[in-house]
Amino acid sequence: MSENKVRVRFAPSPTGPLHIGGVRTALYNYLFAKQNGGSLVLRIEDTDSSRLVPGAEEYILESFRWLGIKFDEGVSIGGNYGPYRQSERRKIYKRYVQQLLEDGKAYIAFDTPAELEAKRAETPNFQYDANTRGTMRNSLTMSREEVDELLDDGTQYVVRFKVEPGVEVHIDDIIRGDVKFMSDVVDDKVLYKSADELPTYHLANIVDDHLMEITHVIRGEEWLPSSPLHVLLYQALGWADTMPRFAHLPLLLKPEGKGKLSKRDGDRLGFPVFPLQWTDPKTGEVSAGYRENGYFPEAIINFLALLGWNPGTDQEVFSLDKLVRLFDLNKCSKSGARFDYKKCIWFNHEYMLNKSNEEVAGLFAPIVAGHGVDEPFERIVTVVGMMKDRVDFVKELWPLCSFFFLPPAEYDEKTVRKRWKENSAEVMAELAQLLESLDDFSIENQEHEVMAWVEKKEYKLGDVMNAFRLALVGIGKGPGMFDISSFLGKEETVRRLRRAIDVLK
Repeated sequence: MSENKVRVRFAPSPTGPLHIGGVRTALYNYLFAKQNGGSLVLRIEDTDSSRLVPGAEEYILESFRWLGIKFDEGVSIGGNYGPYRQSERRKIYKRYVQQLLEDGKAYIAFDTPAELEAKRAETPNFQYDANTRGTMRNSLTMSREEVDELLDDGTQYVVRFKVEPGVEVHIDDIIRGDVKFMSDVVDDKVLYKSADELPTYHLANIVDDHLMEITHVIRGEEWLPSSPLHVLLYQALGWADTMPRFAHLPLLLKPEGKGKLSKRDGDRLGFPVFPLQWTDPKTGEVSAGYRENGYFPEAIINFLALLGWNPGTDQEVFSLDKLVRLFDLNKCSKSGARFDYKKCIWFNHEYMLNKSNEEVAGLFAPIVAGHGVDEPFERIVTVVGMMKDRVDFVKELWPLCSFFFLPPAEYDEKTVRKRWKENSAEVMAELAQLLESLDDFSIENQEHEVMAWVEKKEYKLGDVMNAFRLALVGIGKGPGMFDISSFLGKEETVRRLRRAIDVLK
């Protein structure tokens, strides 16, 4: 390893949209790398050519750009260990396939898919391993002449790893401690396919991690069963001394019930499981994304960081820099983390509150303009300051505060029945006259004059203010009435009062 510098990698396959669980894995790799002054590598694992999906790789890159997770080297960035796309590393892998064959650590198998399927039907729980390889068509059961003849004829084949039974495999896992497996649970995995001249994930993963000098492999718990094979491969290739340390993260669990988080959970409960919206290029099916649903990337990062890791305090809101300083793989949970999507909404609300009014207004202004309203930015900032604590998403502002920009087109029937009394028209006419007479239309002066008038006339304050709100807003909710009237200005406030009188009588 180069000067023992920490080097970690995130290696997605472009077979579809990036799952939110993959985002968490990338985030933990990022936090670990930054905390240790190391490097985060982005590698694209595209060796399974039959499963590649157009647009998936760019989707992955755009997801991380939006989230603010920056890689130090890799696809689209460059670096000294490239190429970083596995399909461009064919010659490299062939060299190590040949090494394993020459050392007797792997063998060539000619079994067709049909033959393998027949064997599975014949033998329950069939596994291609030390117990069954002697009954199959491979270079261990065939003569050298037979093998060479098939190769010369261009017969398709695979290269399988020769797993020796009865070996105790130890995995030094940062989160789970010493994990033991017997090699008997590992079958003779396919390492290379002649059909597309590409290795499988297992070999490419090990070769790349070694050549790219990866020091730590931080990945999901679902990869733990593959780890004994990877340890055996490191040993077979003579790289046991440079094997990275493993850390297998806890699963993300369903919000309710048993099992791991799936897209179906999101579809059923109405939350995204992908960072960005995704359109399936084959079916045209559209899947929701956190970005398009109005989440702040910082809120997603904060939410995901606490799914499986805890800083040991009650604090919940952390900047990315603070997460880097606090993150500790040793404090990661071994058990699964329940995906509480409602908590993610809570985080978005918290980040809404923490953002400046100007920043939120910058996001809200296009929505205002989209409703045909040409409003100065400063006034949008003022509205945001009054209303942002009432919403979880910027998109929720418009239905809540459109009355600041447009007069009510109608009046809520339920509110009218409850709040518009027999004398409301008469009282609102008096109020309109009073407000129209004011030279100082500030919040403070309006409140002083109106309160004095209500007291003098012995009106019920609640009845007056409820009718006033209905006239200006169209419904019985919103911020303080004098905040609203001051924002609207004298002319618009009086106009709305008189229109309500005409319409409601």
